[in-house]
Amino acid sequence: MDEGLSTEERSILLRLARKALESGVRHQPLEALDLDSLPERLRQPGATFVTLTEREMLRGCVGALEAYQPLAEDVREHAITAALEDYRFPPVSPEELAWIKIEISRLTAPVPLEYELPEDLPKMLRPGVDGVVLRDRLRRATFLPQVWEKLPDPREFLGHLCMKMGVDANHWRYHKLQVYTYQVEEFHE
Repeated sequence: MDEGLSTEERSILLRLARKALESGVRHQPLEALDLDSLPERLRQPGATFVTLTEREMLRGCVGALEAYQPLAEDVREHAITAALEDYRFPPVSPEELAWIKIEISRLTAPVPLEYELPEDLPKMLRPGVDGVVLRDRLRRATFLPQVWEKLPDPREFLGHLCMKMGVDANHWRYHKLQVYTYQVEEFHE
């Protein structure tokens, strides 16, 4: 990861996420984004996950693993999607907005993690540092590095990630999967 975003850049992204969240939840049109008015780094392609919590409980989390649009636009899109389209939760209601807190995770590009045997994999992961992507043919799932706080054991982490991918928790033990790691710069309201 580069040197990280400045305090001002982080504040701008959090404000953009909040405005997008409120517009989306209230079914109001989103204002056009004036990219020219933003700092250069927010206009560059960036990949983010936006996590919403309500009273410290997960309320939505959506993002992209690869950069395909300006960082500022990526944050706005994922703020709305996390509120309205995370399949695990009903859409956020306007009454909940006062309780919703926003966390933004800016991702590095995922890099392949080469390993020979499944039992080697847990030793290669860096708890608290690495976000992990598992891919098995058409299935794919990721956990942000923040998930290590709840699942600090690498074997348990991999098991839950397999279940998120829609396969048995022990799938990683018996199948060679494509594994990618990435890091994040995380900040929140």
